[in-house]
Amino acid sequence: MTASAATTAESEMPAGSRSGSTAELRDRPGVGVRLEGLTRRYGSVLALDGLDLDIDGGEFLALLGPSGCGKTTALRAIAGFDRPDEGRVLLGGRDITDVPASKRDMGMVFQAYSLFPNLTVADNVAFGLRVRRRGKAERAGRAAELLELVGLADRGNRYPHQLSGGQQQRVALARALAVAPQVLLLDEPLSALDAQVRVQLREEIRRIQLELGITTVFVTHDQSEALSVADRVGVMRSGRLEQIASPDELYERPATAFVAEFVGTMNRLPATVSGGEVELLGTRRLLAGSAPASGPVVALVRPESLQVSADAAGAGRVVTRTFSGASTRVAVALPDGVEVKIDVPSASSADLTPGTLVTVRPADRPVLVAPVEPTVTDADGAA
Repeated sequence: MTASAATTAESEMPAGSRSGSTAELRDRPGVGVRLEGLTRRYGSVLALDGLDLDIDGGEFLALLGPSGCGKTTALRAIAGFDRPDEGRVLLGGRDITDVPASKRDMGMVFQAYSLFPNLTVADNVAFGLRVRRRGKAERAGRAAELLELVGLADRGNRYPHQLSGGQQQRVALARALAVAPQVLLLDEPLSALDAQVRVQLREEIRRIQLELGITTVFVTHDQSEALSVADRVGVMRSGRLEQIASPDELYERPATAFVAEFVGTMNRLPATVSGGEVELLGTRRLLAGSAPASGPVVALVRPESLQVSADAAGAGRVVTRTFSGASTRVAVALPDGVEVKIDVPSASSADLTPGTLVTVRPADRPVLVAPVEPTVTDADGAA
């Protein structure tokens, strides 16, 4: 990676901007970001479809969605690496749509660490300051301060190859923060790490973000990452936001069937809507969201929203029982080939062994439904 490429990739501050320290980062008010009607096409592919998004100053926002949903394109539009075909990007109310990436006062951390192998950890962190021709003492002081912030105070004289993947990503985070950006952008920064390190580092990123109060946008396809660290999560699909809400609201009250099935585990059960209620598993429950036309639907029910009990006359049969500490997940085969996953407290699951006949009922709460998917037939009309 060349020095010039790294300079662009860091989305660094203007040369005339103040350099600051971590104390300055803490004192700076979070700056809001607004996307207005962003549209971006790549040939026949519509990556962003009139995207509107408001990010509050100091907020930690996660953009979540499957591959190709437009979340990375949105991040690159904020960073200035990708110019939208239509729409505007505003930073603190100022239109920066035409401002080059190097002048946007943003720090960016990528999936690939992009560290210079021939520079020490401290020199990697201070690289942006060196490009701005800051003094040697200032660079060294800032690098030491940021490395302490990310828990690598004793690694400054080492080289990237002497660090683990998680440590290298901490260095990349410190480098992005060294130029005192107004906005921190994180593009799948944890996906190259193993599971345990991902959990540790996402908690560290959240700790640092809360300490500094910096506006942060985190792009990921991992729902557990998004739900565990963000103030709000925006679920994207086909270049648009399906829903943006706090993690608990997104999980408990998904606005659409897509959000419900993308965020967390979801059971799909045959059901019927009538009289504004949902009939499923021999019970009637209130309908969540707008009422569709009466008739067959698919009920979307989370594992913890189903209740199961051993019952010699039950219509279900336990297939598997998976212990996970305080909680145990039971898979139950129902009539007509439907299998559901149910989460129960481990202390009350001893009698739910494979082969046990059981009765399954939904908890007494509103149920979200989706249309029944049409049956695909071949040319002869056979399903």
